[in-house]
Amino acid sequence: MVCAFKGWNDAGEAATAALAYIRGSFDARDVAEIDPEEFYDFTAVRPTVRLADGSVREIDWPSNTFSVAPVQGADGDLVLLHGVEPSLRWRRFTDDVIGVARELRAEMVITLGALLADVPHSRPVSINGITSDDSLIERLGFEPPTYEGPTGIVGILQQACAAAGIPAVSLWASVPHYVAASPNPKVALALVRAFEGATSLAVDGGELEEAAEDYERQVTAAVASDPEVKAFVERLESAMDDANAENPPDEGRLPSADTIASDFQRFLRQRGPEGPGQGS
Repeated sequence: MVCAFKGWNDAGEAATAALAYIRGSFDARDVAEIDPEEFYDFTAVRPTVRLADGSVREIDWPSNTFSVAPVQGADGDLVLLHGVEPSLRWRRFTDDVIGVARELRAEMVITLGALLADVPHSRPVSINGITSDDSLIERLGFEPPTYEGPTGIVGILQQACAAAGIPAVSLWASVPHYVAASPNPKVALALVRAFEGATSLAVDGGELEEAAEDYERQVTAAVASDPEVKAFVERLESAMDDANAENPPDEGRLPSADTIASDFQRFLRQRGPEGPGQGS
């Protein structure tokens, strides 16, 4: 079973985009949903209204949908949970997820997550694999968890799987802080490749590879158009390229990461899809 949730664990929408792409690569069919009524504060996670057939109003509620896909040549099927981080009753929510995993006899649970980090968009995406299961640490070469601090539903589900005796792996990707508001296909692709490595399942990533290449070109062009953003990104590139550097450049000469992120997002909106001035 592979899971991803919109919300705090989904920087750049990378985790849910990766899961959606994996789902689209297999002949998946929906088999169950978690009723959202008791798990969401609908003033914080609001349902949306849409028009069906041009006139009929329909409500889309926060959805947590389980799908099952046959995998050719594999011993079992692939189960996917595409969801939204709940607002309330996380322990009961994870109990429901564990119950479905047991009902469908899932042998391993993989959660996908993406977090903001001071990393450049122009370098390979950093992926961390985390598990509490000793056999998976040895087989996959992942690390035991060491993080301490606030967590999201991915961390809660990981712990719930360990308590239930279900082997679980959490795959985390780093998303550049300064493009956090944009959907990030490059990071999504990295999570898909990490999923392949953890499961030995092949996913045709051609379409996502093209999207990732286009994304990197567009962000690189936007960065080159703003001297302050360009200087900030070059600093991140130098820090990543030289792991032994003990004296990074004086941050006082550059805007803060928050300022860069705000200015860069405004620059992208002004630039629009066709170039400077086209989106205003």
